[in-house]
Amino acid sequence: MKLLILVLNKVEELEHLLERLERNSIRGATILSSRGMAMALENYMSGSFLGSLRAVMEPDRAENRTIFMALRDDQVPVALNAIDEVIDLTEPNTGVAFTLPIDFIKGVEL
Repeated sequence: MKLLILVLNKVEELEHLLERLERNSIRGATILSSRGMAMALENYMSGSFLGSLRAVMEPDRAENRTIFMALRDDQVPVALNAIDEVIDLTEPNTGVAFTLPIDFIKGVEL
């Protein structure tokens, strides 16, 4: 089992992504509003070069979404393929996906 974590910067693609996952029988996920470190630093370091650069590069984006999915090993490539069909993670500022092993889970039927 794996925990697939996707930090989605292109929040406008969230609904489309969830539809694509559901069509591929990936139905369980937890979605949190989140903020990256650079965005948090902008708030604490107003007037700094990093804060100014971030404000110029992404003026409208205040948050991203972090999506957690507990998956069987065979579901991971299916979920990653669905993600790839919606967003191109090789493009800057779109998001990041990674997996972690799950050695215990209770309360979820997979």
